Amino acid sequence: MDMELIPAPVSVGDQGRCGFVLDPSTTVAAAPGTEGTERWLRATLGAAFGLPLAPGGEGVARAIRLRIDPSLASEGYRLTTQPDESVVITGGSAAGVFWGAQTLRQLLGPEAFRRAPVDGRTETALAFTDIEDRPRLGWRGLMLDVSRHFLPKDDVLRYLDLLAAHKLNVFHFHLTDDQGWRVEIKRYPRLTEVGAWRSRTKYGHRASELWDETPHGGYYTQDDIREIVAYAAERHIRVVPEIDIPGHSQAAISAYPELGNTDVVDTAALSVWDNWGVNPNVLAPSDHTLRFFEGVFEELLELFPAATSPFIHVGGDECPKDQWKQSPAAQARIEELGLAGEDELQSWFIRHFDTWLTARGRRLIGWDEILEGGLAEGAAVSSWRGYAGGIAAAEAGHDVVMCPEQQVYLDHRQHGGPDEPMPIGYVRTLEDVYRFEPVPPALSEEAARHVLGAQANVWTEVMQNRSRVDYQVFPRLAAFAEVVWSALPAPADRDFADFERRMSTHYARLDALGVDYRPPGGPLPWQQRPGVLGRPIEGTPPNV
Repeated sequence: MDMELIPAPVSVGDQGRCGFVLDPSTTVAAAPGTEGTERWLRATLGAAFGLPLAPGGEGVARAIRLRIDPSLASEGYRLTTQPDESVVITGGSAAGVFWGAQTLRQLLGPEAFRRAPVDGRTETALAFTDIEDRPRLGWRGLMLDVSRHFLPKDDVLRYLDLLAAHKLNVFHFHLTDDQGWRVEIKRYPRLTEVGAWRSRTKYGHRASELWDETPHGGYYTQDDIREIVAYAAERHIRVVPEIDIPGHSQAAISAYPELGNTDVVDTAALSVWDNWGVNPNVLAPSDHTLRFFEGVFEELLELFPAATSPFIHVGGDECPKDQWKQSPAAQARIEELGLAGEDELQSWFIRHFDTWLTARGRRLIGWDEILEGGLAEGAAVSSWRGYAGGIAAAEAGHDVVMCPEQQVYLDHRQHGGPDEPMPIGYVRTLEDVYRFEPVPPALSEEAARHVLGAQANVWTEVMQNRSRVDYQVFPRLAAFAEVVWSALPAPADRDFADFERRMSTHYARLDALGVDYRPPGGPLPWQQRPGVLGRPIEGTPPNV
C-alpha cells in the first residue's frame, strides 16, 4: 500500500483495517454539489484504468462515494475506506471533495496518472483507514509568465492539471509585458496584431551576446481565455489575470504609440521589446491612457468572472520614473493633482484602477511597489522583493500574498554546479524551497491573519518552451505545495529526509504525467544549455 502522499495530510489512521477495490464493477455515488469531482474521476481514473466508473446508488458496494459535510473546513476532507470495499470522500465543500479525490489518485499508484491503462490490469486494491486533511493557507498559487515566452493554450491547461494534482488553487496569469501582449481585446485589435509578436529574442540573460532570430509570440483568443477559466474553475482553481501597468508596457505602446510619453520619446518608433530587464518606456499618466485601460479591463472582467477571479492584478512594479520627470505633460499632471512627485503619480494611477475595480465588485492586487506613495484601502499586495513589503502591508491592514524572490522564484537556479541551464539568481534547492516559511514569525497575530497565502513565481525570460518551464518548476513545486498545504513545523525542524523519501514515489507520478523535471542527480544532457550566459548570484539569499 502506497502512502507516499505529497502534500502530507494532517493525519493518517492505522493502515490495513480494510480495503477499497477499484475494478470494472466500481461505481461513483456523487451527492449533490460533488458532480465536478465525479466528472473528473471518470475522466482521469476511468481513463487510467480503463474503467467506466458508472453512476451508482448510495447503498452499492465497491463505490467511490462523494459527500459534502459543511462542518469540515471549507477545503478540508476526510477519506475513509469501508468494509464493503468502498471509499468515502467527504469534503467541507465541493473543493474539499476534489482535493480528497487528488489524494485517492495518489494512493492508487503512479499508473493513476497515465491517460490509458498500461498493464492490462483492471483491478487495483487499497488497504488503509482514515485520512483527515485540510490546508494551512487559503491562497496556494503559481504565477506563470506567458509574456516573455508564450505557452500555447494546451500547455496552460496542462499546468492547471499539475496545480490541481498538488492541491494548489490559484493560477496567477501574467498576460502582458514589454515583450508581448497575450490576450485578445476586441476594441483594441492592434494589442495582439502588433503587440503579440516580437521580431527576435535575446537568448540567455540580457548580458548574453546571443540572439534567436526567429520571430516569437502568440496570444489567447477570448474563447481560449474562457476555456482556460472554465477548466480552472472545474478544478477549484482561481485565476488572477495580470495586466501590468504603468511600467512593463512597451508591447502596448508599440501597438498604440499615443499611450506612451510622446513629449519625451518618439513612441511611434518603438517595437515589441526583444530584450530583458527593466524598460524605461512607461505609460503616460493621461486621461486617454486611463480610458484606454478601462476599456481593456471592461473586456477582461467579462472574460474572468468574479466567481473565479475576485482579484485582478495590475502589476505596478519596476516603473522607472525618468520619462515622467522629463515629460511636461506628466509634470503638469503632478501639479494639477497636488502630488509630491513621481512616486505619488504612480500611486494615483494605481488608485484610479483600484477605485474603478472596486466599483465593479473586484479587488485590486499589485506587486509591493504599489505601497510607495500610499495604498488604497481594499488593495492587496504580492510581496516579491522580499518579506518586508508584505510585512508592512499586513501590519497596515492590507491582505498579502507572500512570494519573495529570494525564496520562491522558480526561475532561480536549483544548484550551484556548472551544468544548470542559463543559471539565474540564487541557488534555491528542493530543500531550500521545503524550508520556505510563508508567514513571517515577526508578524503580530492580527497582521498574520492578513497573509492570504503564498505563491511561487515563474518568469520565463530563459524558458523558451514547456520543457524548460517543467525543468525549473519541478520538483520544487512539490515542496512548495507541501509548505502551503501541510501543517509543518518551523523551517529548521522540517523532516526533509522524509519528504525526499516520499518524492521517490512522486517522481514516478511526474514521469507518468510527462513532466520534464530536474532529476535529483542533475540535468540530463539535453536539459543543459552550455555556453549560454545567465546571471547567477552567489551566496545565501538575504532574508529581507
